[in-house]
Amino acid sequence: MENALLPQPPPDAPAPPPGPEAQRSRDKMLLILLAGLMAVLFVFSAPLFLKSRKASDRTEAINNIKQVNLALIDFGNDYGAFPDASTITAVKATTSTTLALGSSSSNELFRQLIATGNRSEKIFWAKTAGTPRKGNDLLGADTLKKGECAFTYIAGLTSSSDPYAPVLMVPVIPGTWKFDPKPFKGTAVVLRIDGSAKAEPIDKHGHVIIGGMNLFDPRQPYWHGKAPDIKWPE
Repeated sequence: MENALLPQPPPDAPAPPPGPEAQRSRDKMLLILLAGLMAVLFVFSAPLFLKSRKASDRTEAINNIKQVNLALIDFGNDYGAFPDASTITAVKATTSTTLALGSSSSNELFRQLIATGNRSEKIFWAKTAGTPRKGNDLLGADTLKKGECAFTYIAGLTSSSDPYAPVLMVPVIPGTWKFDPKPFKGTAVVLRIDGSAKAEPIDKHGHVIIGGMNLFDPRQPYWHGKAPDIKWPE
C-alpha cells in the first residue's frame, strides 16, 4: 500500500514559528551582534568623549583665569602692583588678615587677593595633574592649600607692565619652563597683562614658543632683558 501524502499548506500560509532550540539560537546571535555593536561604538566614541572633556576643562581654565585677572586689576588699583613680596605688609595693615601670606608660591601670593576681598578659591583652580583638590571656599587655615591652585604666576608686574607680558599660565610643570601637554589637548592657557586669555600650542619638548623663543625666555621683548619671577603653584 502506498504511503499517503501529507497535506501541504497553501502557498500563502505564514511560516510556522521557530522551535525552542531555533529561538534560543536566534536570541544568542542577537545578543552577540548587540555586544559587538556596543564595542564598536565605544571604540569610536571614547576618543571623541575624551577630546570633548579636555576641551571643556580648557574652557573652565580660561574662564577661571579671566576671573583671576579681574581680581588682579582690582588689587593693582588699590595697592599699585599685583601681589608680590612688597605688597604683603600693606595687605596685612589694611585687612588685619590671619591668612598665611608669603611669596614662595602662587598659592601664597594669591591669598593676598582673598584677603583683600575676593572670597572664592574656585577661580584659582583648573583640572590638571597637580590640582586634585578643587577649591571649596572654606576660607581660613585651609585657604588655597596644596592642590587647590593651578596657575603659575609671574610676580613683580603691574597693570602698567608690557601689555603682551604673560602674567598667568597653566599647566606649567613646577620648577621648570615646560608645560604638561596632557590636560588641555596639547595646549596651554596663557593670560597676558592686556587681559587676553588664549590657548597656546605646546611643542614636542613641552615649550610654548613665542616668536621663536620660549615664553619665559628673558630675551623675549616683553621681559625687557629681565628674567621673569616665576611662582609655581604648590
